[in-house]
Amino acid sequence: MGYKLGVDVGGTFTDLCLFNEIQRETKVLKLPSTPEDPSKAIIEGIKNILKLNNVEAESIQYVVHGTTVGTNAAIERKGAKTALITTEGFRDLLELARQTRPSIYNLFKDKPDPLINRSLRKEVTERLNFDGSVDTAINKEQVEQVIKDLVKDDIKAVSVCFLHSYVNPVHEQLVKEMIQEILPDVYVSISSEVLSEYREYERLTTTTLNSYLGPVVSQYVTNFAENVEKIGIPVKPYINQSNSGVMSIEVTKNNPVRTALSGPSAGVSGAAHIAKLAGYENIITFDMGGTSTDVTLIENSTPKVSTGKSVAGFPVQVPMTDVHAVGAGGGSIAWVDNGGILKVGPHSAGANPGPAAYDRGGTEPTVTDANVFLKRLNPEYILDGSMKINYQAANGVITDKLTNQLGLQTEEAAKGIIKIVNSNMVRAIRVVSVEQGHDPREFTLVAFGGAGALHAADVARELGMKKVLIPENPGILCALGLLVSDLRMDYVRTKRLLSGISNLPLINQELDQLKDQANQWLQQENVPDEQRLIECKIDMRYLGQNYELSIPISGELKTAEDLQNLKNIFHTEHQKTYGYANEKEEIEFINYRAVAKGEVSKIDMRNYEIGDNDPSQALVGEREVYFEEEGSFVKTSIYKRKRLVPNNIIEGPAIVEQMDSTVVIPPNCKAEIDLYLNIIITL
Repeated sequence: MGYKLGVDVGGTFTDLCLFNEIQRETKVLKLPSTPEDPSKAIIEGIKNILKLNNVEAESIQYVVHGTTVGTNAAIERKGAKTALITTEGFRDLLELARQTRPSIYNLFKDKPDPLINRSLRKEVTERLNFDGSVDTAINKEQVEQVIKDLVKDDIKAVSVCFLHSYVNPVHEQLVKEMIQEILPDVYVSISSEVLSEYREYERLTTTTLNSYLGPVVSQYVTNFAENVEKIGIPVKPYINQSNSGVMSIEVTKNNPVRTALSGPSAGVSGAAHIAKLAGYENIITFDMGGTSTDVTLIENSTPKVSTGKSVAGFPVQVPMTDVHAVGAGGGSIAWVDNGGILKVGPHSAGANPGPAAYDRGGTEPTVTDANVFLKRLNPEYILDGSMKINYQAANGVITDKLTNQLGLQTEEAAKGIIKIVNSNMVRAIRVVSVEQGHDPREFTLVAFGGAGALHAADVARELGMKKVLIPENPGILCALGLLVSDLRMDYVRTKRLLSGISNLPLINQELDQLKDQANQWLQQENVPDEQRLIECKIDMRYLGQNYELSIPISGELKTAEDLQNLKNIFHTEHQKTYGYANEKEEIEFINYRAVAKGEVSKIDMRNYEIGDNDPSQALVGEREVYFEEEGSFVKTSIYKRKRLVPNNIIEGPAIVEQMDSTVVIPPNCKAEIDLYLNIIITL
């Protein structure tokens, strides 16, 4: 037993969570990110949190890192120079894509430019049939010449994607071997290894993005591991995936595309864990940081994982936690459009220069500046005094950039910023709740991120929700979530089969092969037998449909009754998802999935001694704070979070300040501290 360390890098701040497994104590640290080189803030943060808590590096027994390096490289087009080798006639598939437009009502909205220039997209003669049989043998001489031609282009990565290679990978594997022999320093991805699943376009974009990110992410995680070792930490770190699982450094190098939503998925894991301990199994997570807000809906404490999401406008078919993001954060810039209308986001001031209130040269009004002006945020300092706030700068930038253009008072402009950003976030929550057939009033809002607790009560009220849960350390919950995420790897195979009993042996054959792959990976990762878990699903659809529903398999599929039970579950899920089911219709099995998990020991959060209802020991002062409900600034009690104890009750209006966040409790609301030091706000 020792310490676990989680490190999460965001667009504005880098968060660290140090958990003492013996005393069940959590220590946190938050410092500004260094976007030009994320490793600077990481290494500085690790050294500082160890020093501040008198912990020796040798005591760290588990390290996990959530990174946005891959996502940023894709969005900013800073990946490696990549080439594509594909089946003759398919070089333009990256541009042809699907017929769907990015914005259905905007005829002038362009699809994103492909990651690979047309001159670097090479075709070779080969062809497989849909069943994997060879129609046209691969031309090795042609492949060799194509690879040699790429030498002069100074490429850093190659993506290989042949038609129907998900059934038979022999041609792709041959090309990979030839590339590694002729261009040994070039990163190579083949679609049969990245995504062994049908649908050519999605398989191609996923494989291409994997190659495009490969050199960047590989170098980054290698440097991270080396720096961790230099600090004296004796264990190899893990990297968080988009599916709320973690993987080793070596696996990350081969699968960088799986890190695309690394940070947000960690927050979902942390929220699910904390809320379950507190007795809330149905929640909506609300992660508001400096750049964006991520929301997801969780039923029965189980985050939903789905495929078919996109990164930088490109479909990525690997499993990802079902997070919906919107460009609304503390650093979101407020601006006036050509029609004289106030808008907020999606552009952000980021970590540098950041909001004007941070006094680092920021010249654009942001959500943080509005919160400072309205004194919802401390107008003098944040981060327990380690970061000074310039109230006059916040006031000045709102006045200069907004009030003069809009003909409003500064107070009205600041109110407008808060109201607009709240509306943006409410719409995001409706996407994952109302638009998916869920009533948000039946869920608890779990707010975290540096700015989540500032806006949570207002957002929840607008949605008609009754309760808000603010974890003990909301600003670093993503870092804590890294420490409760299991090792995980997803496997998939495509084989179209009707769901009749005669196909049961073939169905089980596909599942058994996936289970073998999963067990091999668990063995490779040195996961003990008692910590291994393999879960299987089948993607099913009515015959003739275009898309599938993924249905989990509980137990074995041995008899006709087992098969019928699985089909009944599909009918029920189809009814729930689409509003109808046809039990007489033939069902088709498409994809077979296996999830390999190496269960890590979960953080055992400490229960604290119960106090009385009186929170006066945490009261540190008062200040005038603006609340929409009152329509003016009102005298508001200010509490220090670390002095609160279970059973304390705070009547709004009140502000609770802590190192990593600020909690706003509006008038006519009540907040209670539970056994885990969560703040439960009742609206």
